[in-house]
This record gives sequence, C-alpha cells and structure tokens, in this order.
Amino acid sequence: MPLNLTYVKASEVKAEELANIRVEAMRPSLLAVGRFDPDRAKRRFLDTFNASDTTIIQQGTLTIGFFVLRRRPNDLYLDHLYVLHDYQGLGVGGNVIRLVKDEARSAKKPIRLIALKGSPANQFYLRLGFCLIQEDEFDNHYIWDPC
Repeated sequence: MPLNLTYVKASEVKAEELANIRVEAMRPSLLAVGRFDPDRAKRRFLDTFNASDTTIIQQGTLTIGFFVLRRRPNDLYLDHLYVLHDYQGLGVGGNVIRLVKDEARSAKKPIRLIALKGSPANQFYLRLGFCLIQEDEFDNHYIWDPC
C-alpha cells in the first residue's frame, strides 16, 4: 500500500483521540507483561499532553498515529510514537524516526526514548541505530547520538 503521509501539529481537541490510539497500540505489549489497564494508559498520556510537542501522522484525512517530541536543552526526547496496527510494518515509524534524526542532526543533540520491555518497539529502535543505555524494572532506555 503506497503511503502518502502528512504530519500536522496536534490541537487540544485531539488529546482524547490520541490517547485512544496509544491504548490500542500498547495493548499487545502491556497484555504480554500483565500490565494492561486502558484507563491508566489513557491517564498517563493525558496528564502530560502538550499539543505543541505532538505531531499527528495522517494518511489522507485518517489519523493513523502520532508522536510526541519534547525539545529539551540537552536532547530531544521522543516521549511517544504510536502507529495503528493496520499501518505498522509499512515504514510509517521509520519515516518518523528519519524526521526526528534530521532534527537531531540540525540541533546537534541526541535523541532519547524509553520502550516497554518485551515490546517489539525495542527491536525497531535497535534496528534504527539506537543504543540501549539503561534498563529498569519495566522499561529500556535508549539513545541515538548524531555526533
């Protein structure tokens, strides 16, 4: 399926829709580790939602995912990247990572992110050049440095 993706800045009115995408995208990984709670997953996203950091991924008029990139003084923090299941494996996430890496190169800052242990996202980030720098009980912490 050819993808004609567009990226648009989020608005406050989209927060609930994006929270629902997060819940659905995380469901398999959270079920696998016995931690799926849809209300908690929504709340964790909505409690920190900032439209100015959030970009919606669209194919035509359909929202197929989103990412949250927090621009901090010493790094870029990829706080969220979720793509609907029907669009996973088609290069959507890779396109987002290329955009974020381009920004990191321009800013001369590393990208940091966290992925749930046991999630397929870990292999995705490793495949795209991120390095595992720390593990805790539930998460793996990664970095990609353009320098």
